Amino acid sequence: MKVAYVFATAGRNASYKIGQMILPQLEDDRHGAEVVGMFFFDDNNYVLRRGDPIGERLSTLACARGVLLMMCDRCAIERGLATGEPGQQVVVTDQVVDGVSVGCFPDLYGALAGNPPDHVITL
Repeated sequence: MKVAYVFATAGRNASYKIGQMILPQLEDDRHGAEVVGMFFFDDNNYVLRRGDPIGERLSTLACARGVLLMMCDRCAIERGLATGEPGQQVVVTDQVVDGVSVGCFPDLYGALAGNPPDHVITL
């Protein structure tokens, strides 16, 4: 079974749920599902900053396993993690770990089209 996670709850939801629950399971190959993507909203984007231990671990895992890591373009711009104009060209800054893209729902759909999830889980 393939899943994609959307981290939409306000605050630093991602740091706890990913750092303490999901990421350790993925690293130990005991998560129980193949994670094909993770989409980050609001302050959850901060976990993807270069130097953040969770972000660095996520980057390593995502690059090795082909997991999509994507930040909401507007959220990332507001937090100084991306530059550009939403709906047009937006790029991540050098403050973001390797392997992270940025976009909106149409970009997410397109990025997951080649390896679609069976379920999308919003946390």
